[in-house]
Amino acid sequence: MEREAMEYDVVIVGAGPAGLSAAIRVKQLNPELGVMVLEKGSEVGAHILSGALFESRALDELLPDWQARGAPLNTPVSEDRVYLYRSQTSATRLPGFAVPSPMHNTGTYVISLGSLCRWLAEQAEAVGVEIFPGFAASEVLYHDDGSVKGVATGDLGRDKAGEPKDSFQPGIELHAKYTLFAEGARGQLGKELIARYDLAAGATAQHYGIGIKELWQIDPAKHQPGLVVHGAGWPLSEHGATGGSFLYHMADNQVAVGLIADLNYANPYLSPFEEFQRFKSQAEIRSHLEGGQRLCYGARAITKGGLNSLPKQTFPGGLLLGCDAGTLNFAKIKGIHTAMKSGMLAAETVHAALQAGDQGRGDLVAYQQAFRDSWLYAELYQARNFGPALHKFGTFLGGAFNWLQMNLFGGWMPFTLRDRTSDHEQLRAAAQFQPIQYPKPDGELTFDRLSSVFMSNTAHEEDQPVHLQLLDSSKALTVNYKEYASPEQRYCPAGVYEIVEEAGGPRLQINASNCVHCKTCDIKDPTQNIRWVAPEGGGGPNYPNM
Repeated sequence: MEREAMEYDVVIVGAGPAGLSAAIRVKQLNPELGVMVLEKGSEVGAHILSGALFESRALDELLPDWQARGAPLNTPVSEDRVYLYRSQTSATRLPGFAVPSPMHNTGTYVISLGSLCRWLAEQAEAVGVEIFPGFAASEVLYHDDGSVKGVATGDLGRDKAGEPKDSFQPGIELHAKYTLFAEGARGQLGKELIARYDLAAGATAQHYGIGIKELWQIDPAKHQPGLVVHGAGWPLSEHGATGGSFLYHMADNQVAVGLIADLNYANPYLSPFEEFQRFKSQAEIRSHLEGGQRLCYGARAITKGGLNSLPKQTFPGGLLLGCDAGTLNFAKIKGIHTAMKSGMLAAETVHAALQAGDQGRGDLVAYQQAFRDSWLYAELYQARNFGPALHKFGTFLGGAFNWLQMNLFGGWMPFTLRDRTSDHEQLRAAAQFQPIQYPKPDGELTFDRLSSVFMSNTAHEEDQPVHLQLLDSSKALTVNYKEYASPEQRYCPAGVYEIVEEAGGPRLQINASNCVHCKTCDIKDPTQNIRWVAPEGGGGPNYPNM
C-alpha cells in the first residue's frame, strides 16, 4: 500500500517551544507559506515536561502583546533561595551575593511549559499553521542528491511482529522545501541527521541530565506563589554524582519539585529515580510537601552540553532547533527562551531564502551567521564554561569557579573548558562499587516506579512493535548484566527494563508500555546498544500541565 504524500513549504517536527515559535514566525513573515507541525503526543503539551522558570525575552520579540493575548504567565518569581544540601537533615542557604548571577530569577515566571505550548499552538493556528498531534515522525526522507525531502509518519496498526493488523494505516509522507527538526532532547531523527551529515564534527561530546519531576498540591498555609528554591549536593553527592534540584511554588497551591541528575555518573548502582525519592525526604524540602498530595509524575532527558557541544545546525534541506541541537543555557537552568529564539532565527533564515527564490534543498548556512549575531549566541558563549567546570571540579569547587567566572567576569573568560567524554563512557564496572540499598517508599512522600508511571498517564497500544530496540540482544547479558549489573534497571525512571531470573538463566524483559519517552536509555547505555524510536503516534505520557 503506497503512502499518501502532502506538500508544504515548511514542515516542522515537534510542537514544543522551538517548533511552535518557528511556525508562528514563518507565518508572520509570509502568511502565504504553507507551514505544518507534527506532534507525536496525543495533543500539544502531552509530552512536554520542564521545571519550569521562564524568561520572556524571546516571547517579547515573537508576540509583544502576549499579556493581552492571555499567555499563561501568571506567577512572577517572588523570592529566590539556593541551598547546599549536606545531608538529609542539614542544608546551608547561600546568601544572594554568593549565588552565580545567572541563577538569579528576578523578572522571570514560574510556569507550566505544557500550558505555554498549548497557548502557543493556539497562536500558531490563528495565523494559519496546520498542527497534527498524534502523528510521530519516524523517518527522514531524502532526495536523490542527499538533501532532506521531508519526513514520514509511522505506520499505524502493525502488531508486535511488524505485520499489518486489520486496523493498519500506512504512514504519510510530508514533503517540504525545508524541514525543521525540533524534537527535544536526543531526538530520534536529529540523532540520525547529526550522524549522516557529521554535524558534530569539531564539537565536544554532548552531555545530558535526566530531570525527574512531580507536581504536588500542598497545604495553602505553606504556599508562597513565586517562591523558587534551587539546590545541589545531597543526595547525589553521597554517591559521587552531580546535578541539581528545584522546587517552585506555582499558582493554585501547587508546587513543582524535581531532581536533575547529570548522566555522566560512574556508579552503575545509582538510580536517579530513587535519588529523587530520597531528595524529597530532605528536611527543607519535606517541610513544603508534607501533608500535600502528589498530582503528577514525569521524567525527561535534558540536553545540557551548551555551546561547546552544539552541532552545526544546518544541513541540505533543513535545520536542527532548540534541544534537538542543544541550545539550553545550563548556567541559568533555562532553555525555553533559547529554544524559542533558535526557532525564530530558523524561520527568518528560511523565509529570506524562499523570498529570494530558493526552491529548497539548500544548506542554509546564513543561519549560522544569524545565530552568531544574536543574543542567543552571546548568552551561550558566556555560559560555555559552566557545565564543564562542574564536571571537572565537582559541585563545590565547580560552583566556586562558576561564581568567579559569572559574577566577576560576566562569563567572558579568556579560555574555554571542555569535557570531551560522552556520558555513557563514564559508567564504570559494577565490581568497583557496592550495591546501593535504597529505602522502601512510604506511599506518602516517596513512591515506587509503577505507581509513579501511573501518575504520568502513560499509555501505549500493547500490540505494536517494541520501540526500544536492542541493536545486539546478546549484549544485554554478556556486557550489561555481567559487567555493569544491568544499570538499565536503575537509570530508567519508569521500570521499562527488568532482569527476570529463570531456570535457564537471566533474561532482559522490556516493558515498553511503561516508557515515558525520557530517552535516558538511549543516552546512558554503556555500549550504546539501546535505540529509542517513536512508537505509534499518541502513545506515551499524557501530562496535564507539566
